[in-house]
Amino acid sequence: MSPSGRLSIGGLDVCDLAAEHGTPLFVYDEVHLRSRCTEAVAAWPDGVAYATKAFLCKAMAQLALEEGMSLDVSTAGELHVALAAGASGSDLVLHGNNKSDAEIDAAIDCGIGRIVVDSFDEIDRLQRLSHGLPEPISVLLRVTPGVEAHTHEFVTTGVEDTKFGFSLQSGAAAEAAARLRAVPSIDLVGAHAHIGSQVFRVDSFEQTVAMLAPFVAEHRLAELCIGGGLGEAYVTGETAPTMTEWADAVRAAGAANDLPEGTRITAEPGRSIVAAAAITLYTVGTVKSLPGVRHFVSVDGGMSDNPRPVLYGSGYEAFLPDRTTHERPRCVDVVGKHCESGDFIVKNANLPDEVSVGDILATPVTGAYGHTMASNYNKVPRPAVLFVRDGQARVVVKRETLDDLLRLDA
Repeated sequence: MSPSGRLSIGGLDVCDLAAEHGTPLFVYDEVHLRSRCTEAVAAWPDGVAYATKAFLCKAMAQLALEEGMSLDVSTAGELHVALAAGASGSDLVLHGNNKSDAEIDAAIDCGIGRIVVDSFDEIDRLQRLSHGLPEPISVLLRVTPGVEAHTHEFVTTGVEDTKFGFSLQSGAAAEAAARLRAVPSIDLVGAHAHIGSQVFRVDSFEQTVAMLAPFVAEHRLAELCIGGGLGEAYVTGETAPTMTEWADAVRAAGAANDLPEGTRITAEPGRSIVAAAAITLYTVGTVKSLPGVRHFVSVDGGMSDNPRPVLYGSGYEAFLPDRTTHERPRCVDVVGKHCESGDFIVKNANLPDEVSVGDILATPVTGAYGHTMASNYNKVPRPAVLFVRDGQARVVVKRETLDDLLRLDA
């Protein structure tokens, strides 16, 4: 931050970046990204995959690989981008609750490191598609442990009532393990569990290990992947465990619950790698006051570049990056430009009294599930993405143009 109170990232004034590259604009601190990857690799020495659904482009995949992470992909599109970024098949883990034949074939063709098996239908597909292969394909069995993650219901995946995985309590997981073991072209190497996203309590992960340790021992599995889901602080007052605290808690739970010695324990963080590395910059277009009711500050983005507030009621902060030291007494709703009353970015944001049309407004901690979930609703082009470091900015995702919106029209 400069003495004048203007925000800089990577040695660059963010308002200057907005002037040069336009808004909305995602700005990632590359040093922060690399630091988070380094921390993850150190915390999980048996192996750690970056969950690409949090944010993926070729540059992000390359960065994670350079820092020693592998990549978790869940669709043909994510697989395609990872391979285009230079990943080898052995660097990749394929997820998905409804993998197509084409996706499984593509994974096999590239020599995928692991496939996470999610249903009995998928076991049938894998048996058929892997028949006759010279080497068996390595798979993890996704197990639903019946653990409450204490997060939003839409991102809770470890309870019994979920579309993901095989229930431990019903016996489905044991049946799936037996079926996989009976297929010569499939090598069942481990169990996988992912209990949800934005999880702030490490005891939820400890409970997961406690539930899975007997299963791993009984079925003589060499690996246990605890998935991802580590929470990230978005608003004032929130705190989250560190990557190291998370990993230490999982390993301690393994020891306390007689997880077989030598079991390879891995993880798949996504949000906690990229969320805090980025801010989104907007331009204020309208300031509207409804006396005695509410103040609105409208910006040139909205639910098309950050759908999380609409989907999950997610909270964010907002500030003016050219006046970071100013008092922020004015309570406003920061809203988008879309034709929806629910199109808001920050409710009850605190901004300076003098916020006005033309100001650059920033929302921090937008590196995860913003650009990656962006849409063209109302035919709004998706924003550009910058990586900044050492006084240099590079465009890693170009801004869509109006002509791009017509490119696929027949």
